[in-house]
Formats: sequence, C-alpha cells, structure tokens
Amino acid sequence: MRSFIQGIVVLFIACGIVAAQSSANAKAGDKSAAAPTVNLPSEATVDAFMQQTFGYEAGVTWKIASIKPASVPGLAQVDVILANSQGQQLSRLYVTADGEHAVVGDIIPFGAKPYEPVRKILEKGITGPGRGPKDAPVTIVEFGDLQCPACKAAQPAIEALIAAEPNARFVFQNFPLEMHNWAAKGAAYADCVAQASNGAFWKFIAKTYETQSDITAENADEKLTAIADGVGVKGADIAGCATTPVTKAHVDASLALGKSVNVTGTPTLFINGRSIGNVSQVPAESLKGLVDFAAKQGK
Repeated sequence: MRSFIQGIVVLFIACGIVAAQSSANAKAGDKSAAAPTVNLPSEATVDAFMQQTFGYEAGVTWKIASIKPASVPGLAQVDVILANSQGQQLSRLYVTADGEHAVVGDIIPFGAKPYEPVRKILEKGITGPGRGPKDAPVTIVEFGDLQCPACKAAQPAIEALIAAEPNARFVFQNFPLEMHNWAAKGAAYADCVAQASNGAFWKFIAKTYETQSDITAENADEKLTAIADGVGVKGADIAGCATTPVTKAHVDASLALGKSVNVTGTPTLFINGRSIGNVSQVPAESLKGLVDFAAKQGK
C-alpha cells in the first residue's frame, strides 16, 4: 500500500520546498499584508487529479473524505482515502491558492518551541484513560484505532516505552478511522470499559488487539462484549453503554481533539506535543531518548 503512495510524495516533493519557502517569505515580509484567499478545489477537480495520478493502476480506488481550508493560510486541505487489495490509507494534499500545485505530507510546526502549542492543546483536551503520575514532566498521548493493524503492531513498542518510563504519563485517546467498519463500535466499548474501570481498560485494548483479526462488523458486539466480560467488567452493561449518545459524544470529542492537532492516521503518539508516526518502525532507544529529552526540557 505504501509503495504507490510514495510515488505521489516523490512527484510533488519540489512543490513542498517551494511552498515552505513562500510561507517563510510571507512571514518575513509586510505583516500587514492580507492572508491569501483560499480557493477550494471542487470534488470534480480532485477526482480528475486522482484519475491522472492513479488511473494506470486498475486495483486502486479512492474516496474524497474532505475538502476544506488548511490550518496554514492560503492552502486548501484535501483528504482522500486510497485503497487497493492490501488495505486503505488516508492521504492528505495541500493545494496552493492558485490551484495549480499541491504539497503531499504533513505541515510541521517551526520555531524555538515548535511543539508547545500542541502540547497545550492536548494538556487541556485529553480525557482518555491514563497511566502514570498526573504531574509527570512528560505526557505521552496515543491516538489509536482498535481495528487498525498498525496500532496492533505498535503496541509492543508502546508498552515497552511505558515500562521503561514509569515517571511519564500515558494517555490513550480513541481515534476510530472512517475506513474501518467496526472501529467506531470498538471505540465506544473501550470508552465504556474505561468509565467502569481504568485497570480493565488496558486489558481490554490488549485483548482486542490480540483477537483483532477475528472481529468483524457482523460479530463485533458479541466479541467485544465477551472481551469486556473477560477483563472483569460486566459485558452486557458495557454493550448497553456503548450505544448511548453520551458515549458517542465522548468518542466524537476524542476524534475532534485528534483532528485539531492534525492526526491523520493511527497510531499517532505525541510526546509533550511532539508528533511521532510509524511507531513500530522507530527504534526503542530513539523513543526512550525522545521521552528522556522531553523530561529534561520540561523541568
């Protein structure tokens, strides 16, 4: 799946450099200058672009998830769900004001304290179950999806990091992806388990990842109820709680929090506001080094 997405990244890498330079020049210039007007591309234009880019691969399909102004002035943000026989993945494009160029990838923060704004947003917004001291100098936040294979693959690395950093605070936030057919239900069950027992929650997500391949949209209620029973909470009560508007509001708020800090895929970790993707591919010593460095910075 990743190979055909990399093609589009390579194709537009030069545009990414130009756009970054233009943004920097604008900040350095006349501060009274008006922000560029955002011209949102039409769905027809995005669809035509995708056809030109991926039309040569018969097995590739796409769905336009959203077209909206980006957090950076003058850019439009286009989210597209790409799919082939290997699975689905969210891809994000930033389209320039003239509608003639696009940047692929992430817009990252810059400055003397680049991660501080996101750290503050998360500090105020996190509501998920946590482990570790609440006054810890480092807060690690994971946005996860219980149906996501990459989340399952990353769990050993995340658990090892938590074990190696007992003085850090770890918080899990539900971020069920639209492309997954039982992820939202899994998030609702997880939210209800967390409300019933913080200790049971960690066992619940571990067991759900362990049996992930056995869970389908058709049997999700049965499987998740059984997992809840198995971790020490009453499965029937959890199943009832999972269908309530209050639980949906909790999951929606967690999704909104993730989107506010530009989470586009799962799992995404934040270490004191610093975003880390592809967690399972990051060496354990590097993850520990990031946490240790953040702890020193936080003192």
